[in-house]
Amino acid sequence: MIGVLALQGDVREHLAALAACGARAVPVRRPAELAAVDAVVLPGGESTTMSRLLVTFELLEPLRARIAEGMPAYGSCAGMILLAREVLDGRPDQEQLGGLDVVVRRNAFGRQVDSFETDLDVDGVVGDPVRAVFIRAPWVEKAGGDVEILATVPDRTVTGAGTGEAAGRPVAVRQGQVLATAFHPELTGDLRIHDLFVQMLR
Repeated sequence: MIGVLALQGDVREHLAALAACGARAVPVRRPAELAAVDAVVLPGGESTTMSRLLVTFELLEPLRARIAEGMPAYGSCAGMILLAREVLDGRPDQEQLGGLDVVVRRNAFGRQVDSFETDLDVDGVVGDPVRAVFIRAPWVEKAGGDVEILATVPDRTVTGAGTGEAAGRPVAVRQGQVLATAFHPELTGDLRIHDLFVQMLR
């Protein structure tokens, strides 16, 4: 059973995608609900808001502990930011879950108007390239030796503030049982990223 953190963000879209992949997916808002699931998805949304709500709903420390104990986790966009050990350009009081040995840059591609789509080759995903939707997205500035880079920004198609240095930046990573993408697969109808996570659990 996979829980989707349901404090803010693209909760319904992740629930629907996981169900379409054959998983049982439930929203998680309370520590008891977190304790009942085998894995967790941290959705896209606003990372600083989610950070505050994790504290308010008394989920921060239980979630940190479960991930540290090896519970599988997947984060998209804001979820990637929360899973990182360190975030650049975040709020000073922003809390991190530390499930990934990465440093991410928040809003790395610029503002909302700089959002874009591009095709990505993602290791572990067969078939055509993945159509990736980036909305005020992060990228990975630095990754530890145990982190597997699954996809990077292609040299083409990227425009907008801050994107001159975007080419080659990691935007999909995996470390053990933790998966993260800077983009939003829950918004495209392409189930392959969610299926990759479900297959990790199986």
